[in-house]
Amino acid sequence: MTVPKRLFDLIPFQIENYPVKNCVSDKKSDQWVSFSSEEVQSIIDKFGLGLLKLGVNPVDKLAIISPNRTEWNFVDLGILQIGCVDVPIYPNISVEEYEYILNDAEVKYVFVANLDLYQKIFSIKHKVKSLIDIYTFDKLEGKKHWKEILELADESLRERLNQIKESVKSDDLATIIYTSGTTGVQKGVMLSHNNILSNVNSIQKIMPINNSHRVISFLPICHIFERTAVYYYMRIGAAIYYAESIERVGDNLKEIKPNYFTTVPRLLEKIYDKIMEKGRELKQPKQAIFGWAVNLANNYHLQGKTNLFYDVRLWAARKIVFSKWIEALGGEVKGIISGAAALQPRLGRIFTAAGVNVVEGYGLTETSPVITCNRFEDYYIGTVGHPIPDVQIKIADTGEILTKGPNVMLGYYNKPEETKAVFDEDGWFHTGDIGVMVNDKYLKITDRLKEVFKTSGGKFIAPLPIENKMKESLFIRNIMVVGENQKFCAALIVPEFDFIEKWCEKKSVQDYIEKGISRSDAIKERIWKEIQHYNKRFSHIEQVKKFELVDKDWTVDSNELTPTLKLKRRVIMKNNEKLIEKIYSETLTKN
Repeated sequence: MTVPKRLFDLIPFQIENYPVKNCVSDKKSDQWVSFSSEEVQSIIDKFGLGLLKLGVNPVDKLAIISPNRTEWNFVDLGILQIGCVDVPIYPNISVEEYEYILNDAEVKYVFVANLDLYQKIFSIKHKVKSLIDIYTFDKLEGKKHWKEILELADESLRERLNQIKESVKSDDLATIIYTSGTTGVQKGVMLSHNNILSNVNSIQKIMPINNSHRVISFLPICHIFERTAVYYYMRIGAAIYYAESIERVGDNLKEIKPNYFTTVPRLLEKIYDKIMEKGRELKQPKQAIFGWAVNLANNYHLQGKTNLFYDVRLWAARKIVFSKWIEALGGEVKGIISGAAALQPRLGRIFTAAGVNVVEGYGLTETSPVITCNRFEDYYIGTVGHPIPDVQIKIADTGEILTKGPNVMLGYYNKPEETKAVFDEDGWFHTGDIGVMVNDKYLKITDRLKEVFKTSGGKFIAPLPIENKMKESLFIRNIMVVGENQKFCAALIVPEFDFIEKWCEKKSVQDYIEKGISRSDAIKERIWKEIQHYNKRFSHIEQVKKFELVDKDWTVDSNELTPTLKLKRRVIMKNNEKLIEKIYSETLTKN
């Protein structure tokens, strides 16, 4: 085999070129269990044979609803190699969303991780006419287990399996991925084998990961960012380990000692916040040394260009302080790839200065996903790099980023009009994002076209840069800028509850105990000082003039964040209508 042409060619390619004992691994009963390249392919083949025996036909749609685990890969590649289409779905969305997706895609079989997910899908089974059966990854009494399909494997069907595999073309539909829906109804993005593999092959040309490396996977594999990353790891023979959960990532990092991993900015923010919290708890003179090191990292040059005096001090800071940061990440991490949302430049500077290069990329589900990416040897912090090989971009007159390449989707499933609307007559795909070029080379995302709003005075506001800057405050966990058709910009703010409680104890602030953090006058006054500090970075019209604190965090479970932790602006606005009304009904006193 020269190069993989279909996604299910990846493991045979790995076996031929660099077979490994730990192709994919996860924890079973508190023990890491690894599957070799050959074992993975054997399971995939048996699963494909079992599906054929079950009566599944090419182009049927089958769904996977599960956190990251090895079974995900077995089922995914087993589905694809018999010419079927898989529909990966997040395991933490609402029952109503499951019903919509399963009906829209006309799914015939669903594979779920556990009892909770089984019960959710079973509760709507009668509403999904196409749905034949549900299988589980966990072994549950009275429920069909996915291994029952392995047991159906009939070697007499091997020739038919091989014929079907041969008939699957690179440009055939492989998967339908439903977008996370930050601005409206979910759409099924149709991606071919070639769409995703073109991205895998382009990434291989620019990333230093190889078959000697270990990687940890904890972002949802049903999201195209992590899914393409996993296919890339398979392509180059890296050892893949699935974290037990987001909560257990810290422990798993120390166990696995990964060399690389992908992440989203919010998780890096949480790691940074924990490090800073421990730093503040240090006693002198250690706290002073910690502060000196962090200040040094904060001034790291955007492109890593420094002078000898700075380099000597940074070497000392890495030895004395930042080496402990590396240990917290497993001790052997070489680089981190951030995507799916905008990364605060401060985080990129600090982690890179600490000795862990963080490179940021950019893309969409519709582009499989990567369009641009910083390279570990060629990066500009605060940008998303330049186009990956075989992909083109250009900036339209409106500022919108347009792209072309073999990674661009086939279209939206069952939505020809929506598909037509995102392509121009020359075949350029409209990303919906606004950007500018830095140094005529690096792309900088300035906002989402649909998220830019206009004030009543006719001024356009891009909320994302404002929000990213404000989130640098230790007092602000999350923020959403509002002000469409209003006289001024304002904000809804999720306070950093844990930090603020400790601040209140240190400063002897008492009113929060009775009123709660979001209603404390002292806390509001302190956060207002933070806002005034960051407002200086923006023009008068962009500055936040008023704000209200919300009393609970925005989460995926509350449906206020997407599974990749981006703001669902419409949901947040609806949930906080009274607070927004309060902001704009009262006389503006802060300016």
